[in-house]
Amino acid sequence: MASAPTHFSLSLRTNQQTPIPKSSFFSLPKTHLHFNSNNWLWASVSTARKSRICASSSSSQVMDPFAAKSQPALPEIVQVDLGNRSYPIYIGSGLLHEPDYLQRHVHGKRVLVVTNKTVAPLYLDKVVDALTRGNPNVSVESVILPDGEQYKDMDTLMKVFDKAIESRLDRRCTFVALGGGVIGDMCGFAAASFLRGVNFIQIPTTVMAQVDSSVGGKTGINHHLGKNLIGAFYQPQCVLVDTDTLNTLPDRELASGFAEVIKYGLIRDAEFFEWQEENMQALLARDPSALAYAIKRSCENKAEVVSLDEKESGLRATLNLGHTFGHAIETGVGYGQWLHGEAVAAGTVMAVDMSYRLGWIDDSIVKRVGDILKQAKLPTAPPETMTVDMFKSVMAVDKKVADGLLRLILLKGPLGNCVFTGDYDRKALDDTLHAFCKS
Repeated sequence: MASAPTHFSLSLRTNQQTPIPKSSFFSLPKTHLHFNSNNWLWASVSTARKSRICASSSSSQVMDPFAAKSQPALPEIVQVDLGNRSYPIYIGSGLLHEPDYLQRHVHGKRVLVVTNKTVAPLYLDKVVDALTRGNPNVSVESVILPDGEQYKDMDTLMKVFDKAIESRLDRRCTFVALGGGVIGDMCGFAAASFLRGVNFIQIPTTVMAQVDSSVGGKTGINHHLGKNLIGAFYQPQCVLVDTDTLNTLPDRELASGFAEVIKYGLIRDAEFFEWQEENMQALLARDPSALAYAIKRSCENKAEVVSLDEKESGLRATLNLGHTFGHAIETGVGYGQWLHGEAVAAGTVMAVDMSYRLGWIDDSIVKRVGDILKQAKLPTAPPETMTVDMFKSVMAVDKKVADGLLRLILLKGPLGNCVFTGDYDRKALDDTLHAFCKS
C-alpha cells in the first residue's frame, strides 16, 4: 500500500516591519525547521539570528559597464552550504575584470569555455582574459553552441564532448558555462559526465540563470517528451554573477527571469514579494541597485533551500512553483517558442488558481499574483493551442510524479507559504485546466 504523500509548507517570517530600501543588502536569516500538529514541515525565521548564508557588505556601481576600476568594489558573496561541496556565489559589477575570482576556482591547466553564438561575441574574450591574465600556464579552449531551448538536446551536448575529447582534456580540467540557463544546464551535465566528472564554473549572463538555474547543481537536457528529464545533480566550484552582463540582455529575456524572482516571494519570502510589488518598474528599467538586490535575495533564498535539501527529496521541490504547468507549456508548444520564465509565469497563475479552488488561499493573493506578473510584462495564461489533454499527457511524465501520483507545489495559507503534495481534490486540477484551455 502506497504511503501517504508528504506535505511541506514553508514560511519566511521576520520581525522587520519597515520598508526595505532598494539599495539595501542583507543576509537571509537562518531557517529553523519543525513539524506542526498536522505533521507538516514548517520553516520559520527570526531576523535576530545570523544566517549561515553570509554576504560581504558592498554596493555595486554602474558607469561604463566594463571600464577597469582602480579600486574595484568587493562583490557580495552568498555561500551555498553543502559541506565539502560548498561554494560561493559572487555578485557584483565588473567581476569579469577581476581575474582572481575565476582563477582561484580553476583546477589544473586546461579550461573549456562552453557558450553560445549570441553570448560569445559579447563576453568570450573577456572570460578568456580573466582566466589567463597573469596565469600563462593555463590554456583555454572554447565551444560555441547554437542559441535556444530547442538545442538543449543530446545532439548539441555531443558537441561539447567532441571538443573536450579532441582537445585531449583530462580529469584536472575545468569546464566554464558562459551564458543563460540552457548553457549552464548543458555545460554542467557535460562536466558531470565527461571522464565521470570534472570541475566546472558557472558564469550566468541572464536574470533567469543568475537568480535560479546556475545555483544548486541541477544539470541536464530535454527530451522531446518532457523538459529536463535527462540530467544529474552536480555542483559547480563557484558561480560568478557579473551584473553588467544584464546591460546587453534583451527586454523579453529580462522579464522572463523575473518569473523566478517572483516565485521566491510567493513560496517563502512574503517581505521580498512586497518589495517586488513596489520595485518592479525599477527592475524593468534595469536600476542597478534594484537588480543587485533582487539577484542577491533570490540567491540567498535558493541557497538556503539547496543547503537543506540538495537532491530534492521534498523541500527543494517547492522551488518549482508553476513549473509543472510551465514545463507542459514549453513541451506542448515546442521548445524555444515560449521562454522558460514566460511558461513558468502562466504556470504560476494556474497553480494559484488551483490553490484558490481548493480553498487554500484567499482571492487577494490571486489578484496580487496576476497584478505583479502583468507589471513584469509576463503571460498570465497558457497559449490558446494548449489543450487539457496536452497538459495531462506531458504532466504524466513530470519528474515529480511518484508511484503514478502527480505531486504539485501549491500555495496554502498566508502569502509566503506553500505545500508540495499529491493530496488534493483531482476535480480542482481538472477545473483549473478547463478554465485555462478551450478544449
